[in-house]
Amino acid sequence: MGHYLLRRLPSVVFVLAATTVVAFLLPRLAPGDPAAVAAGPDATAAQIAAVRAQMGLDQPLIGQYLHWIGGLFTGDLGTSLQLKRPVAELISDRAGSTVELTIAATLLLTVFGIGIGVFGGSARRPLTRFLADATTTLQLSMPPFLAGLLLVIVLGVAFPVLPISGEVPVLDDPVIGLQYLILPAVALAVPMSGGVAMLVRSSMDNAWRQDYVDLAVAKGVPRRRITVRHVLRNSLGPAVVALGMRFGDMLAGAVVIEMIFARNGIGQLAVSSVQNADYNVVQVIIVGAVLIAVLVQLGTEIALAALDPRVRLGA
Repeated sequence: MGHYLLRRLPSVVFVLAATTVVAFLLPRLAPGDPAAVAAGPDATAAQIAAVRAQMGLDQPLIGQYLHWIGGLFTGDLGTSLQLKRPVAELISDRAGSTVELTIAATLLLTVFGIGIGVFGGSARRPLTRFLADATTTLQLSMPPFLAGLLLVIVLGVAFPVLPISGEVPVLDDPVIGLQYLILPAVALAVPMSGGVAMLVRSSMDNAWRQDYVDLAVAKGVPRRRITVRHVLRNSLGPAVVALGMRFGDMLAGAVVIEMIFARNGIGQLAVSSVQNADYNVVQVIIVGAVLIAVLVQLGTEIALAALDPRVRLGA
């Protein structure tokens, strides 16, 4: 495993380096001037220029980039151009909400995706397979924002059984916190679980046609044991890869879900920072999201090797 991680290190470094360049340039391509926003609508050109100099935005782009990168290596994420607070402090204040939502949605994504896939892949009756197909199709055709709006209308307005706005940290009050967390987590996870379910079912259908399964059937091994010990284990590899890929989609979807359910997470912070042209906050959030996605992808490949002995990370 150590040899594998060393081989992947150059590509990881390249991706992160390219991400810092994109994260630095992308906010500056958007319309809006942070100096003008900070100076106020009635500021004169001289006042805006003074604020721009105070923010360091009058320096060449390469100088601004090198100064920012140097801060990243020393643990200094910079200061918000608009709120005048350390970026690390702003993100830490919001990270708890997004982490709660992501963990809950990932658990639901795993349960629903693998569960429905196994249900369809092990079914023998046409009606059962039809129900699995219909469920997967519904999941694939429904984006998270639509699922969120439907949950708000049905379970928040028509049948008000769960809160639809705001949040309570789960660690502060687990009972109330989970009530606020259920709907956004379901809205984020269930639509994305359709792709995982489809991969699991397809892999199981392929595994049932393999020679080792025919041999086990010929020996009289019970179908349930064949499903668990042979078919399912050899079918979970694509599901693990899909879960790792979906994690990046989940971070992106969390932005919309947090807006719909009024959660005070990093998604809300990213949206407000883009609107206010707060470059320092936006670029740190972008780099952080890519770093997390890269680490999750590495963990996914290691988990795949553990599930499938045919995969060797050091090969």
